[in-house]
Amino acid sequence: MESAGHYDVIILGGGPAGLTAAIYLSRARLKTLLLTEGTPGGQMTLTHEIANYPGIEKINGYMLGSVMRKQATSYGAVVKGNTEISSFNLNGPVKRITTASGETYTAESVILATGGRSRTLGVRGEDTFKGRGISYCATCDGDFFTGKEIVVVGGGNSALEEAVSLTKYATRVTVVHQFDHFQAFQYAVDEAKANPKISFMMSSTIAGFYGGEKLEGVKIKNLVTGEETDFRTDGVFIFIGYVPNTGWLKGLVEMNEKDEIIASSDMATSIEGVFSAGDANAKRYRQVTTAVADGTVAALAAAEYLHSQKRKQTEMVPA
Repeated sequence: MESAGHYDVIILGGGPAGLTAAIYLSRARLKTLLLTEGTPGGQMTLTHEIANYPGIEKINGYMLGSVMRKQATSYGAVVKGNTEISSFNLNGPVKRITTASGETYTAESVILATGGRSRTLGVRGEDTFKGRGISYCATCDGDFFTGKEIVVVGGGNSALEEAVSLTKYATRVTVVHQFDHFQAFQYAVDEAKANPKISFMMSSTIAGFYGGEKLEGVKIKNLVTGEETDFRTDGVFIFIGYVPNTGWLKGLVEMNEKDEIIASSDMATSIEGVFSAGDANAKRYRQVTTAVADGTVAALAAAEYLHSQKRKQTEMVPA
């Protein structure tokens, strides 16, 4: 097993939270390593256009991730993408991370920025039209469907609240839900039903997506009759839940019933020296800007933790 080096901080996850933490830590001249299983940028890279990032009028999500990575590496951070973690030990004063290729890294502090993913339908065409008509974020992409007819999938609070929000842009919103009743609170149901732009297809599900360069329609299956119909639409917003990438952390750090990491206001977890930032945390809003804010706080807290540990070591040395 190769010993690949010791760092001050290891960041696990390369989305906006992890990249921001890498920028702050490396600029503070702390030896920083960022490991991510995918392409640096995380879920952000799936967004065709980000139009609500302060100071940048419009930018492709992949490009924003690339800019963040270059900024982090310019200050000295080491960023390794497409790296699978095979084992780890986060307890004790020195944390240990081993990759599937056999490299072992150690650090005094770790920042968990593993993010999460919107729950998908898993039907044909979904992967093809992600970012080309299919969205999982109304705040991010609603404006792109101004004057269009769209479909919202789901029946919980998020689905109905976002359906109402999307009527600010779309001319027509059709809510497709697999049950004959909603799981949302009554106020959300009442508000959606009262909106003249919203109609409902209950006991139904999306069986597939189709189109050319962009999404042109969906196949909707009635779960009572089994009948499938073609439904033309300009876009589909899917709100059927969110899945944090924390399965590998079960039993290690404190999490809630949704497997979201419980972190303090300074992003500290239940393990000393381990911090958490971004979409894996228990929180209400998940945006690029909120992830960036989390990454900033986690980096500053990790830096302070490292300084405090060094002060303790200095105090313990006999005069």
